[in-house]
Amino acid sequence: MLRLSKKLLFAIEAVVDIAYHAGAGPVRSTDISRRQGIPRRYLEQVLQQLVHHEILAGQRGPKGGYRLARERRRIAVGEIIRIVRKLEGTADPTSEPDGSELGVKVLRPIWHEMQQQMMERFDNMTIEELCDKAREKGIVSEARQITDFTI
Repeated sequence: MLRLSKKLLFAIEAVVDIAYHAGAGPVRSTDISRRQGIPRRYLEQVLQQLVHHEILAGQRGPKGGYRLARERRRIAVGEIIRIVRKLEGTADPTSEPDGSELGVKVLRPIWHEMQQQMMERFDNMTIEELCDKAREKGIVSEARQITDFTI
């Protein structure tokens, strides 16, 4: 079942934050936590899963942080949703064999169809699109605020 959990929302926000605010170096989880209001301990757990599934790449050390593992136009929101759903491990009640005839034969098929349509949309929605929307909404990228003094 597709439902918007805090963990799912945090994961998508974190990936978009990294893509949108990335400069020359990786984005620190403390910065993501500050900008998005996500508790850092909670955030680190999600970020590690995204590294494990090659959405993000992590860099350790004092100048460490996270960056996208691929171009943002090659990361679909649907990928992130599937990773987090697997991490959450919540069962889809519509896939249970028990239930009323009306539920099993009428309502569940409609629900499955709607979920498939929604996931198709998320599979076609890239992190780059979400960054473009952020720019359109006038959200300032911290990476773009850093002035380059190179001559």
